[in-house]
Amino acid sequence: MDAASAAASSTKGVMENVEQPHVLAVDDNLIDRKLIEQLLINSSCKVTTAENGRRALEFLGLGDDQNNTLENRVSKVNLIITDYCMPGMTGYELLKRIKESSVMKEVPVVIVSSENVPTRINKCLEEGAQMFMLKPLKQSDVKKLRCQLMNS
Repeated sequence: MDAASAAASSTKGVMENVEQPHVLAVDDNLIDRKLIEQLLINSSCKVTTAENGRRALEFLGLGDDQNNTLENRVSKVNLIITDYCMPGMTGYELLKRIKESSVMKEVPVVIVSSENVPTRINKCLEEGAQMFMLKPLKQSDVKKLRCQLMNS
């Protein structure tokens, strides 16, 4: 066991015996996806990654051929972090699909972007995003998210 996982396991008991929060991280850029994944793991989160919105919807049981009837199959995620700019389906479109779902609409969605565009940020927040964060994410950003998860 390396020092990071030893530290993670020693602090896990302090965090009210709740199971590790399960976070779905969606980003088309492999490096950004790996960075988010590592930051979340460092904060004692269980992480599933997806390289685009379509894959994220499939994982959530909301794919086009899955018609929301698979409630019992939906993997429980406590938080979704998605990049805004992705080919095929933007983070905003993914957010809308999640918020339209009766099964997933209560799951907090955080949008991340390298571009600080106030109209885009407001649009995402109005559509139900929990938070909008600028890339690159830092450990302090993830700690903020973790605190929010613990308090929700």
